[in-house]
Amino acid sequence: MSKPWAAWSLAALLTASSVQHFRNPKFFYRVVPRSISTDTNGDFAVLSRRDWVALSGVIEAVAAAGLLIPATRKAAATGTAAMFAAFTAGHVSHLKQAFGPEGNDAEKLAGVVRLPLQIPLVWLAWRARRG
Repeated sequence: MSKPWAAWSLAALLTASSVQHFRNPKFFYRVVPRSISTDTNGDFAVLSRRDWVALSGVIEAVAAAGLLIPATRKAAATGTAAMFAAFTAGHVSHLKQAFGPEGNDAEKLAGVVRLPLQIPLVWLAWRARRG
């Protein structure tokens, strides 16, 4: 019987990230596309950046719990892989802002590091489906 190391690792990562969404929501504002945020007057705005960050924090907490329960693990892992793929849009948006006129070196570095991290995260989530 294999150990569900991928699911446990991902659940720990998602739990830590979820907590950070509520402890330091402004840290995540940069990756919320302006086009979907009411506080940046986005064309497709539905929620404020704070609301988007809180919603994603809740989703990450639910995904973490789902990964720890064997009966829901496969569905949670599939949803988590899709979530990480969807978050790529936010990371691309952040990267565009970082290299724009208002960007700075710290944001450039954060954007360059965050975007490629989506690949191993999607892989880990997909791997968790088997655990």
